[in-house]
Amino acid sequence: MNAIELTKEMLNFIEESPTAFHAVANVEKRLKADGFEKLDCLGDQKLMPGGKYYTIQNGSAVIAVKIPRSGAAGFRIVASHSDAPCFKVKETPEIRLENKYVKLNTEKYGGMIMNTWMDRPLSVAGRIFIKDQENGTLIQKLVDIKKDLLVIPNVAIHFNREVNDGFKLNPQVDLLPLFAQDQEITLKKLCAQQLEIEEEEILGSDLYVYNRDKGRIMGADDSFIGSPRLDDLQCAFSTLKGFLMAQPEEYVSIYALFDNEEVGSGTKQGADSTLLADVIDMVLEAMGEKVNARQKRSLLQNSFLLSADNGHAVHPNHPEKSDPTNRPYVNGGVVLKFQGSQRYTTDGFSAAVVRDICRENDIPVQNFANRADIAGGSTLGNISTAHVSIPSADIGLAQLAMHSAFETAGVEDTLAMTRLVKDFFV
Repeated sequence: MNAIELTKEMLNFIEESPTAFHAVANVEKRLKADGFEKLDCLGDQKLMPGGKYYTIQNGSAVIAVKIPRSGAAGFRIVASHSDAPCFKVKETPEIRLENKYVKLNTEKYGGMIMNTWMDRPLSVAGRIFIKDQENGTLIQKLVDIKKDLLVIPNVAIHFNREVNDGFKLNPQVDLLPLFAQDQEITLKKLCAQQLEIEEEEILGSDLYVYNRDKGRIMGADDSFIGSPRLDDLQCAFSTLKGFLMAQPEEYVSIYALFDNEEVGSGTKQGADSTLLADVIDMVLEAMGEKVNARQKRSLLQNSFLLSADNGHAVHPNHPEKSDPTNRPYVNGGVVLKFQGSQRYTTDGFSAAVVRDICRENDIPVQNFANRADIAGGSTLGNISTAHVSIPSADIGLAQLAMHSAFETAGVEDTLAMTRLVKDFFV
């Protein structure tokens, strides 16, 4: 594999995935092309040895499985997340001002760097629901208004002399995007026009503001990536590539892409749901002999989870923010993440497993830990293992400006993650 070509493919994947719903649709397209069969209902369909299957939850989470032809020693699982911090569009969003402007009423989704969203070309994407008139069911339709639809304009410095001195933004006042001047235009109408349906047919929606800036390779030596949603679609893409490339024989291989990590994972499509445990139980039922409780515990004990979510690189302007001795850099390879509070799950054993794979296959790996006086974030590893008790390591790729509207990472690192996951599943 070539790092530049893989990076370009990853940037295209991100551009095609403005929301979690679109990310899952793009993963599904790649799974189908690789011969995976969709499971519409986990309770009704039987899995067969040697089969490849996937299931989708809420349109925004997906779990794919490869089952060995004869038995299994355990499970190998890689998990990442499909969502990113942004603004969610509220119901009845149009706010009309003095018959001259139309704004959209929005709210924060996740912990974003808010000022990075200002003075950028923005648009809206997500999903809508309509009723199928033939069978009476509700149908999900993806929507992406692919134009420079919105902008959140800054207040001129002449009216806000404190803007460069740490001005605090109010999301209900300062960050509502400008939508139009025509007082008759509505967002629902634009969605209906794109889908060629009547406005009244739309019964529900989940719509989000996204950054229209395109991902690109940057730097005098073409060493950097700049793109929206690198956290965590860079991991979602690279782990999928490794999963599809692998040819496992001994273990059941699982690719999990959860939603709502940025708001705590506590949803039916998040890592704090029973979704992963349900899929594992279904796989166990498909194995040749009935697996009793003791055998299940044994299989889980012999299993392993990689929780893949991007991590913080040493910042070129603020190197003092990083730990004195655990200092990952972009293009330094896969990052092993440690935290004494166990918000990252890596311990001595799981670190040794990852390092052994990296050493055997010449994959670069580096360490991350927070400074002891700076509270760090969390991810989906410890949430997942609270439902499925298996050894786990938290990994990621080093990036700058995490949770910005436009983030920075390294060209070489997507390849490192892809190679690790491929070799992890073998």
